[in-house]
Amino acid sequence: MATKNHRHEPPHAVQSEGYERRDANIPALLKFALGLALLIAVTLVAMKWTFAVFDKYMPLGAPAAPFEQARQLPPSPMIQAAPHMELKDYCAAQQKNVEGYAWVDQQQGTVRIPVDRAMDLILEKGLPARAASAGSSNGAPASDLPGVAIGAQNTQAASYLSGPCGYLAAPDVVAPKD
Repeated sequence: MATKNHRHEPPHAVQSEGYERRDANIPALLKFALGLALLIAVTLVAMKWTFAVFDKYMPLGAPAAPFEQARQLPPSPMIQAAPHMELKDYCAAQQKNVEGYAWVDQQQGTVRIPVDRAMDLILEKGLPARAASAGSSNGAPASDLPGVAIGAQNTQAASYLSGPCGYLAAPDVVAPKD
């Protein structure tokens, strides 16, 4: 039984030569290069046509300028970078409102005065009071009016909230003993 050589090499080839005995197939390489060049050319033409179609039906508009528009802030609520500093500024502004003088409405002559000064003025001049027997402006007796008279004894104190700035402190309320 005879064995056939399937390697397409001459039977006398020596494996230790270290190089090929045949040259590269030049016509096959040229056909491959020509096909690759044609593929690149067709791709370039197709891309030019695609960009022309997109430009015609979906124009991009003016090119964007990097410094044309100012930075737009997102809508509220925004993240606070330094909330403790913002709270400090807020508390300082609130304290200025409580302790300072300012116009509320200059046309009507309404001003804001410090709380301590307002309390002193109330102590000097007193609060306006209505006689107990006098009726209201709509004819109802004073005893039928809702609410509590100003400065009434044994009334429950208003509910105060302690604010983040600490100047709204809850008063010491002592419950009356029975």
